[in-house]
Amino acid sequence: MFRHLLSTSAPASTVLVRLLVGSVFLSEGIQKFLYPADLAAGRFTKIGIPAPEIMGPFVGGCEIVCGALLIIGFLTRLAAVVLLIDISIAILTTKIPVLLGHGFWGLSLSKPPHYGFWSMMHEARTDFSMWLGLLFLLIVGAGKKWSVDAAIARSNSA
Repeated sequence: MFRHLLSTSAPASTVLVRLLVGSVFLSEGIQKFLYPADLAAGRFTKIGIPAPEIMGPFVGGCEIVCGALLIIGFLTRLAAVVLLIDISIAILTTKIPVLLGHGFWGLSLSKPPHYGFWSMMHEARTDFSMWLGLLFLLIVGAGKKWSVDAAIARSNSA
């Protein structure tokens, strides 16, 4: 099980996906602690996420830890699973209401200039890109070079 978690045959260029996706999540997680009223508990309260005082720091912490894990390529698949859950919930709670034009399940609607499909696609462009990058990393792993996962896998096979 652990061996499969670290194994990878992905090309070395996978490091670019790890760096881009990991740096966005690391940055967003840090900002949740720097600006909690705008990006963590305050925002979570506005959109209807339960226990926003707990969920804000929890989500920020997950984004910092898992973003850093992606950057260094350690436990890449595990970090990708956590962040896929994170970004999927972000899409569900903030982008789907824009698509529908109204809140649902107690979630509130943000105030973009327009609602509907095109507005949702505009608002979600980064989220969808991050989701695809994470899915890629979950499938292929950290890459054969420049990752802690690959170094551990090489040392275990030697």
